[in-house]
This record gives sequence, C-alpha cells and structure tokens, in this order.
Amino acid sequence: MRPSLPPILPLAVLPLLLFGAFFHWQILDVANIGWLLRGSDNGENALGLHAFLNDPAPAFLRTSLLNAPDGVGLLFTDSNPLVGLIAWPLRSLLPPPTQLIGWWILACLYLQVLFAWLLLRRHAPGPVTLWCGVLLLAALPSLFNRYIHANLMAHWLILWALWRFVTPERARSNAGWAVLIAVTAMIHSYLLVMVGAIWASAMAERAWRERDGVPRLIAECAAMLAMVAAIAWALGVIEPHRASGNYGAFAMPIDALWNPGVEGWSRFLPAIAQRPGRGFEGFQYLGLGLLIALAAAAILRRGLPPAKGESDPLDRLKWLVPALIVLTLLAISTYPDFAGQKLPRMPLPQTVANALDAVRASGRLFWPVAYVLVYAAIRILYRLPAERAALALAALALVQVADIAPMAHAVRAQSAEAALDATWVRTRSPRWHGMIGRARDIAFVPADVTGDLALFQEVAWRAADAGVPVRTVYAARPTLASEARQARETADFRAGRLAPGRLYIVTDATPLPPGAQLLMLDGVTLAYLR
Repeated sequence: MRPSLPPILPLAVLPLLLFGAFFHWQILDVANIGWLLRGSDNGENALGLHAFLNDPAPAFLRTSLLNAPDGVGLLFTDSNPLVGLIAWPLRSLLPPPTQLIGWWILACLYLQVLFAWLLLRRHAPGPVTLWCGVLLLAALPSLFNRYIHANLMAHWLILWALWRFVTPERARSNAGWAVLIAVTAMIHSYLLVMVGAIWASAMAERAWRERDGVPRLIAECAAMLAMVAAIAWALGVIEPHRASGNYGAFAMPIDALWNPGVEGWSRFLPAIAQRPGRGFEGFQYLGLGLLIALAAAAILRRGLPPAKGESDPLDRLKWLVPALIVLTLLAISTYPDFAGQKLPRMPLPQTVANALDAVRASGRLFWPVAYVLVYAAIRILYRLPAERAALALAALALVQVADIAPMAHAVRAQSAEAALDATWVRTRSPRWHGMIGRARDIAFVPADVTGDLALFQEVAWRAADAGVPVRTVYAARPTLASEARQARETADFRAGRLAPGRLYIVTDATPLPPGAQLLMLDGVTLAYLR
C-alpha cells in the first residue's frame, strides 16, 4: 500500500538525526561566533552577513564596512544573499553577535529530506522502502563534505529541480522554474549552473514535443535569462573581476565515486589520497551502500520492467543525458586524475580557460549526475516485490550508514569548538576594542589576508561591531578596481605616506616606514601615524 498522507514525524525527525550525527547542537546558538572565526569559508560567510547587518548605510545586499570604500557584495564574501535578504528586516531582533550558519545547515537538511520524499513518495511500495530511499537520496556524503562552505549545502535545489523535471506538467511550467532559479541565483552561482542545466533539459524536451509553441518558449526563456542577468547585476557579478586562470586545478578525479579520498572516512573502502585541491572540491564518494545500489540497479533493470501502466522513469531521465555529460566533462576537466596520479593533460587556450573561470572549482558540477544516478537506482529497486524491496533498501541503508559513520564523526569534530566558551583567539587583549573603536578605518598590509585569515576575521568582526570600515576583504572574486586601490595603499604605506586616523595591521616582516607608531598586541603588529 502506497503512503498517501504526509508522514509528519519522519519528515520532522530525520533531518534532526542527520544534523546531530554530523554537527554539534551548539552551532544553533546565533550568538555563538567563536567556532566560525578560525579562518574558514564559514567564517567569511558569517563575517559578510555581520558587516551587512551592522552597516549604517548598506546598498542592496552589499556592505561598505568591508573593502571600503568600494564595498563588496554578500555573494563575494561567501555570504548567503538569500539569508541576508531575510535577516535584514529582522536585524533589530537579532542579538549583537549573530551567526546563522547553524540554522542554515539545519534548514538545508529539512529541505533536502522534503524534496527527496517528494521525489519518491508516489513510487515506494511501502513505508520502509520509502524512508530508506529518502535516507539514501538525501544523505549523500558529498552534501556533508561541504560543512566548511555552508551555502553549498543547498543540494536541495538540485533535488527541487529534479522533482520539477520528472513530472511533465511541472517541467513545462516556466513560472515554477522562475521561482526555483531566482532562489538558486540568490544562494550560489555553482548551484545555478547545475539547476540551469536541468532547466535547459526540460526546455529542450518541451521544444521537441511542442514545436508549434517554440516562439513562446523562446520568449519565456529570454525572460528567464533576463531575470538571472538582473539578479547578477544586483549582486555585483558584472563588475570586472580578475580571472584566476586555474580551471582544472579543483577537478573531480575519475575514481572519485568509489575513493573516499580521506583516510578513515569510509569504514569499508580504502582511501587513496588525492592531489591538493582534488580531495575536497572533487570529492564525490557515494558510500558503499549506494555503490551496491547502483550496481544492483544496473543488473536488475532489464529483469524488472515498470509496473503495468507505469512509464519507465528512465525514459524521461534520458532528456537529462546531454546536460549530465557536459557537467561530467566539466567536472573532470581536461586535467584528469586517477587514484591521486596525473593522467595526460590537455591544456586549454587561455581564452577558453578564462571563460571557464566561473566554474574553476569544477569538481562540484558532478553533484546533479550523482543525484540522478541514485534516484534512478532507487526507482528501479522499487520494482522489486514489496517485501524484497523493503529488505534490499533496508540492507543498503544500513551498509551506507555504517560506511559513512566515520565521516560523520570526523565532520562533527570540526564544529566541536562551538561547545567551548572562546570567541577571540588571535585578538584576546581588551586593548583591541579601544584601538579599533578609535580608528577612522583599518587596512591590512599586505592587502592579501589569506595568510592569516583567522586574524582578519576577528579584526573585521570587531570593526563591524564598532562601525569602522576595513579597507580589505577576502573576496571569492576580487575586482580589478579594488586590487589596484589596495596595491596603491600598500605602496603608500611602504613609502611612509600613512593616512591620518588609519590603523594598519601589518602581517609581514617588512620594516615599518618612518613616522609610523608601533604597537604589538597579541603578537600582531599595529601601526598608525604618530
């Protein structure tokens, strides 16, 4: 008997179980910020939102308290523009130190489980097969690997897109796609590429089946692209940015599906260390339970035809194949690896490499492929007789949970500091409060703060508390104008041309210029005009 009513209890409890397995509950305390200010991407995420909420005159999803006076958009601070949009009207109700990373992660898990359930609920032969399938589809290891970059835990956007795609009526409606794509564009550009690939596949199928309606379809697609362009403009994407030129450095290794990459992350399969950059961005390990599920589905597919009167779900998924092939090729790139070893390289022309700079962490792009494979495998296993399907899915879920339990333990350890009462580690002295509060603005010398990102995050957080602009930022994509300004300011400092009222945080060993007053706090060199 297929479930017909929404099972509220499992939908409410399963995300909590997943959260508790991978994270410490203390990260839900919005005033608990110390665990974030340790040089991580999540620290940048929290810092960008903090500056935005404390900015006395912010622009739309943009703050001038970081990268002053140019300012920086939330998107480029690794913050979440959607969360910023929601939090801004509530800022007076939030405590002075506010981080929403923990609640965002929990919300992502709830939405992940919800859309996995929506995808499977009408096809499972029973409640055991349904919830084991939801667990297998919702809890891919690649989701939890993004624990240090919480925006990219929004894998539910991929499942939402897949849910729209698998039903022809929903797939044809650009009104529904517009909502999804607008939400995705406000969260992360990589997820927009993935969701956009699924949307484009749906539009290709619609164009093929509704050839008389192609002119209207073209108009709808043009309007959709115009909407994305407008959002990109509002988020500052069209500003000239420096290309990193390192497409392929963070690609997906060819053995990523069955190679955990990190020693101890799988209970059953050995990990072969990947080269730097590949083990994180290119992490696509599925877990032993899902690997067995894919193999079993491939073997059983021909012997398990769809139920009488039910269409083969794989027939519709074939429309996704071209997009998934493109995503896979981009994910592997022309610089492939296997088992930690370089394979023959195919260098790209610089113009092509620059064009692909927007997806330089290309290993992420395989996520939709993985979700489609897992979804298809579960749908095929649902064709088994009900009792055998329940036993098979339950066994696969148990194997999967046992296999990735060490990974859950390792990921959970990363948020252990949230249980400690420690906010300031690099700026412990009470004198920091006065020095920052009296400054007109703050500059880091040199302007590249990646060498000590934890120090930058603590200083910038304190500065935002005091409403003092910081002339530096660690941006996902630095603008050419800001880089040129920071280079001029660093050169001025080296030449002894210090700005009155400016507090300089000097993080290298270059001798201080004449006229600079020196102060050491917590081993950090501070300088200002005498």
